[in-house]
Amino acid sequence: MKAAVLTAPASIASRPLEIRDVPRPVPAPGQVLLRVRACGVCRTDLHIVEGELKPLRDHVIPGHQIVGELVEGDLPKNSRYGVTWMAGIDGTCEFCRRGEENLCDAPAFAGYTVDGGYAEYAVVRSDFAIPLPAGLEDLQAAPLLCAGVIGFRSLRVAGVQRGERVGLFGFGASAHLVLPVLRAWGCRAYVSTRGESHRKLAESLGADWVGSELDHPPARLDRAITFAPSGDVVIAALASLRKGGVVAINAIHLDRIPEFDYDTLLWGERQIRSVTNVTRADARDFLQLVSEIGLRPRVTVFRLEQANEALLALKNDRIDGAAVLVP
Repeated sequence: MKAAVLTAPASIASRPLEIRDVPRPVPAPGQVLLRVRACGVCRTDLHIVEGELKPLRDHVIPGHQIVGELVEGDLPKNSRYGVTWMAGIDGTCEFCRRGEENLCDAPAFAGYTVDGGYAEYAVVRSDFAIPLPAGLEDLQAAPLLCAGVIGFRSLRVAGVQRGERVGLFGFGASAHLVLPVLRAWGCRAYVSTRGESHRKLAESLGADWVGSELDHPPARLDRAITFAPSGDVVIAALASLRKGGVVAINAIHLDRIPEFDYDTLLWGERQIRSVTNVTRADARDFLQLVSEIGLRPRVTVFRLEQANEALLALKNDRIDGAAVLVP
C-alpha cells in the first residue's frame, strides 16, 4: 500500500513525510483492517512531524481522524468505522478503572504510538472502531473524529451550560465545529482569532462577535476555550472571564504560559483546565449530536501524496475549516 511515512521529525517546510510503498498491515487478534476512505489532518499531526511531541518510534505513519471501510476482522464487513486519537488503553490502571480512559497511564495513540491513517489501509483495535452514521459523508466525517470530538470534550471540560457567553480563542478545524454546537445550545459565541479569512468564516457561521487573536470580547465570558498552542492566548482568554469562569486549553502542546498577575486574572475563583485526549463515550455522544443538529464541517481536500502540503497549509493558516487527505 502507499503511505506517508515519518522517519525523522523536521520542519514541515522541508517536507519530511515520504510517500512510499510499504507492506499492507495484517490485523492481530482483537484488531480489524480498514481500507482508508479519508483521514483528517490535525495540528497534533504537525506537532508530531515537527518533533514538538517527542518521537516514540523509529518511523510512523501519522493520522488519527480515520474514516475506513472494514475489510477484515470481527466486525460487520463493508461497514464504515471511525478512528480517533485514542487507539487503545490498558484497561487496568486506576484511571481506566475509574472510567477516565482519556487519562490512561499506558494509552495507544493513532498516528503516534501506532501507525495511523495517512495510508491506504490501517489496523485498529476492534473495540476502538467507532461506527459512523449512514448519512455522514466520508470527507465530512473525518474532521469530526478529532477536531470535532476534542472540541466537544472541551465544552464539557469548560462546563458550558446552555445560554452562556463562551469565547473561542483561535478558529481553525476544531473551533469551527464547536461554534454550531454553541448556537444549537443558545449560547452567545465570541471569537478571537488571527487571519482575516478565519474571522470571516466565524462571522459566516454566526458568531456574535469576532476580533483579532488577542482582542478582548465586549462582554465578560462565562467560559473560554483556547485552540491556539500559545500561552499568550491563554492569558487573553483568562483576562476575558467573569469571576468563577473557566478557561479550557484545547492543545496537546503549548509553547509556554507567561507570568501573569494573580490578583487581577486568576483570583475570584477563575479556573484554568487542560483538555486531555478523548473517550469513546465522547465520540459516540458527539456523533449523536452531529446527527441531531445537522453539523457538517468545512473541508479542503488533499490527495495522500500531498500530505506535506496539507500540513504546511495548516501551519501557515491557509485552511479555513479542516483539511482531509484522500488516498
